[in-house]
This record gives sequence, C-alpha cells and structure tokens, in this order.
Amino acid sequence: MIRLCQGKKLKYISLGMSIFPEFWDFEKERPKRNCPNKEQIENIIAKKTTEYRKQILEFKMIEKDFSVSKLVETVDKPLRRITVDSFFLEVIDEQMKQDRIGNANSFKFALNSLRAFSSVDIPFSEIDANWLKKYEAWMRAKGNSENTLGVRFRALRAIYNRAIQEGIVKRDYYPFNEFKVSKLKETTKKRAITKADIQKLISFDASTVENQDSNLLELSRDMFLFSYFGCGINFIDIAYLRKSNIENGRITYERHKTGKRINFLLTAQALEILSKYAHPKSEYLFPILSDAIHKTELQKHYRIRKITKRVNKSLKTIGEQIGINISLTTYVARHSFATVLKRSGVNIALISEALGHSDLATTQIYLDSFENSQIDAAMSHLL
Repeated sequence: MIRLCQGKKLKYISLGMSIFPEFWDFEKERPKRNCPNKEQIENIIAKKTTEYRKQILEFKMIEKDFSVSKLVETVDKPLRRITVDSFFLEVIDEQMKQDRIGNANSFKFALNSLRAFSSVDIPFSEIDANWLKKYEAWMRAKGNSENTLGVRFRALRAIYNRAIQEGIVKRDYYPFNEFKVSKLKETTKKRAITKADIQKLISFDASTVENQDSNLLELSRDMFLFSYFGCGINFIDIAYLRKSNIENGRITYERHKTGKRINFLLTAQALEILSKYAHPKSEYLFPILSDAIHKTELQKHYRIRKITKRVNKSLKTIGEQIGINISLTTYVARHSFATVLKRSGVNIALISEALGHSDLATTQIYLDSFENSQIDAAMSHLL
C-alpha cells in the first residue's frame, strides 16, 4: 500500500500486490533480498510513488489547493483508450441520435478532411501544435479558404475539448493554447442591400424571366422579403414555421440554431406574403416541409438544405435581372434587415435582440460599413 498523509487525514492506496510477511522488511518498508520478483515489485512501488510526488509538485507550482481525494483522483483516474478517429465517430453518432444534424455534419466533414490529410487512428496526445501547423499547411495547399480552415479547426478543437472532459486525454497535451484557431478567419464580406433594392424586389415580376420556373422565382423572392420584414428570420426557421406560431398578429418561435425564443410583429407586407401560401391541408406557413413526407429530423434537414440551394440559385437570377450588384442569398435578407435599421439610427442592442444574437459582437458582423455618402457628409465637419 502507498500511504498518503495530509494533516491528520490518511489514505491508503493499494498497488494490487501482496507478498508473504517473511519476504517484507518492516523497518525499511521494502521487499527483502530473498523476495520473489523483488525488482519488479520495487519498480512498481517506485513508479507509483513518483506519480504522486510529481502531481503534488505540479499542484504546488500552480499554487492550487488540493485534498488527498483530489490527488488520488488526478493520478489514478484512468484514461479511456480511444483514438481520434473513433471518438469523432462516437460524437457524430450521438449528434445524429439527438437530431443535431448540422453539428453532426460539421464533425463529419472535419473528420473526412483529417482522414485525407493523415491517419487519425491515433491517440489525441499525438496531435500537438506542430501537427496542427502541418495540417493547416496541407489545407492551404489544397486551396481551402480561410473560413473553411476556421470551420474545420473549430470542429477539431471542440472534439479535443470533449475528449479532455471525458478523460480520453490529459489537459496537459492540449495543443490549442499554442496553436490559435482565432487567427483563421476572413473579414466578413458585407452582404446587405439598400431600401431602394428592396423596392426593386417588391416590384419584380417573375413571369418576365424566360426559361425559368416563375413559381420558384416568386417563392424565392417572397421568402427573402419575409425574412427582411420578419426581423431577419433565418431560412431554416421560416421552413419550420407553423400556423400555431402566429398569435395576435405576431410570430413567436425558437431559433433552430440557438433555441432562443424570438417574437416579432407581422407587418402588412409579411401578412400579404403569408396569405399567398396559406393552405388548408398544411400546418406549415410555407410550402417547404410536409408532415406526410418529412417525418424525421434528418429528412427535414436534407429537404431544407436542398430547397435552400434552389432558392439561392433563383435569388441570384433575380438579382441579376433587377441590377443588384451583389449575389443575393437568403442570408442577405438578414444582413439587410440589420443594416437598414442601423442606417436609420436604431440602437445596435435592439438590432441584436431582434436577430436573436447572444452578444453585440456577433451583430456587428452583420452590420454594413457606413456608406461613402455618410462619410463624405461627416468630412465636411472637420473644420
């Protein structure tokens, strides 16, 4: 046994071995010379004693208070023997079972990228800062964008943090203190249009575009405008909206991404759009999902993903037709809502609340820079 003493507290830790008393030197507290397997027993005692002394020293170096129980837990807590690859798959499977399809796909894409770079059938302790730098260099050589690098590395970091929490790797090996993921981020392109552009969208006649599905063009335009007039509601949240979300002329829903509850007034423009798509046999406000067809979260996820691509392609066509100089997507509506309010003098905190953001820094990413005309006017006040 190893005896740990802290004040009056004593704790004995078994080494899982026993010998007959005649082979033990009770004065020197070690095996006698004639003890069978003497060297092996002494090595086991020395190794375990060294582990405890090393951990005590580490606690003292960082001036951390600890109890005997904490010392034992830190030294003896067994690590799960699992590889990076198998743990990724474990988390992906868990996310799928919880219907967190977006998260599962993010981890899946990251794992595929890592496998293409190198075998990840390795313990987490082998991923150090140098390994991460080589992976970054490989991704850049493949032509990946800065944002793609950021997404892949954030997924890997999340998995590594989870592995630490579950006792798969010790925090001592954590490589992201030295390798900073925060550097992997492009400056967000401004994706907002003006109120004049919104008027062009409202006046757009889908029937005038040749060789295009006019119904899809009109639906795409209407969903863009509904997002704009609906506090920048995301496309995925629009797809999930049901008649039950409407009460007293307002819409209340929980953001699919964060679970935050959002409530906004239905403007006359938004109500007009909803009236076009109301169907007595469907509880959904827009013709994207169907209870009869899309029953699981996975089916809904892939249906929304498919329609989002089609809508964004149609929005790009519409933008080209009416002369908008940026590529229209469903997300442009969200950015435009925020930017138009900012240019109208609305407080950023209110805009942040309307968008359902958890902090103002996120909202600032959405907000367009001041237009040249505003800067020119401000310059006149320099003297």
